[in-house]
Amino acid sequence: MKRYIVVEKVGSKDGCLEDSPPQRCGIHTNGFQRSAAVVASRNLTVVPSLLDHMSKARLFWSSSRNVRLLLTAATAVSLILEGTSGYPESIQARNATRAKGFRPTKTLPLTNFYDTPQPLPLGKPGELIRSEPTDQYNLPYELSAVRILYHSRTANGEDVAVSAVVLIPDGKPPAGGWPVIAWAHEFRGAARQCAPSLMKNLGVGPLLAMYANLGYAVVATDYAGLGADSGKPVVDMQSNASDVLYSVPAARAAVKELGTKWIALGPFEGGVAAVAVAQSDLLDPNYSGSISTSGLSDAQPAYDRFAQGASNRMPLVLASTIKALYPEFQVSDMLKDAALPAYQGVAQTCGGETEPEFTNGMLNPGWENNRFVKEFFSRNAPSQKPARGPLLVITGEADVAIPTQMSGKTVARMCELGSRILFLKYSDLDASGAMGASVADQISWIKARFAGHAAPSNCP
Repeated sequence: MKRYIVVEKVGSKDGCLEDSPPQRCGIHTNGFQRSAAVVASRNLTVVPSLLDHMSKARLFWSSSRNVRLLLTAATAVSLILEGTSGYPESIQARNATRAKGFRPTKTLPLTNFYDTPQPLPLGKPGELIRSEPTDQYNLPYELSAVRILYHSRTANGEDVAVSAVVLIPDGKPPAGGWPVIAWAHEFRGAARQCAPSLMKNLGVGPLLAMYANLGYAVVATDYAGLGADSGKPVVDMQSNASDVLYSVPAARAAVKELGTKWIALGPFEGGVAAVAVAQSDLLDPNYSGSISTSGLSDAQPAYDRFAQGASNRMPLVLASTIKALYPEFQVSDMLKDAALPAYQGVAQTCGGETEPEFTNGMLNPGWENNRFVKEFFSRNAPSQKPARGPLLVITGEADVAIPTQMSGKTVARMCELGSRILFLKYSDLDASGAMGASVADQISWIKARFAGHAAPSNCP
């Protein structure tokens, strides 16, 4: 049975909040702008329902200072979400419109902060290597930022250095320290300079600033291979999840005001990594759950769908990832010779530059039957393992990259395995629109987890 969660307005006759995401009320406008207004103008306090253990949001006016800060952040976030990269189909559409006069995102230089000796002196996973405060990011002046370098582990268990940024809220932390959101970013490119910490806006800086202005410290990892000189980056849920998980203790070591409670949150590929955190056998007992804001799918059906796109470049990323995970993999078993210039360009660009041509006709027939491709698909199948922490999975019913039906199948299988999942669907919105329209629901869910309330679920 499909079930939808509706957040009721106290005293409402129609079950629709005055400032509810518009699709809840039969109004279809920019999803983020309206729900961002909820967060920008008011603070959400979660009150658990005595009837069904779900959570209802009651809204109280915040101080004028927070109104000003969050409204500024929300406005900026709405602009960022319109250009969120996410899956390569959206990258292709944007590149087509800005082929002339393209202006790359303002970036920061790679400094010696990101350099590490080779071989890297051994350290425990999550151990801090070094940190430095920075004011180079385009963030509200109230927030503080600290860049960190820490030890993580590759898919093969090798020690690797990973970079990240920590955003610290303004003011005195609550008792126990600031609760933490570990941010898992989406794929933006495989070159070292594609690291979010090397972007002046951190990729989605105003969105992260919004979370921080709501009283959460944000730890945003770059993933191994981006920023820090630690080998080839991979779009692999288990590897990326390790980098997210180990970023939290490293951030605590660098910033003493951080508390012990934390959740993981991410869009697109980052959402899959956040779910993989929930499935990890290495979980911190203070971990409180994960949010995927852009649907959820196993890798095989997702890449099969990507490969159907006439010029979708995600198969190139797949080939690069598999080569990094399995050095004995022969790229020529998957790609024809005509695809090699585009394949080599994957490690040199961040998705905005003019790139060599690639079409699905450059894939070898039967590429998906390759042994290493199958091994990759097997290790990137969230539906095959239960989550040890609660999940919030958000999907837009107009999303063409990962359709709601595809996410629904993954969620249903995880429910059967015993996972506790709240699956929210947003009509007439794509992935980026649903990410924005769900902000109020995200914050309500996050507050409830940190408050220790039982996690809601609409699993059958």
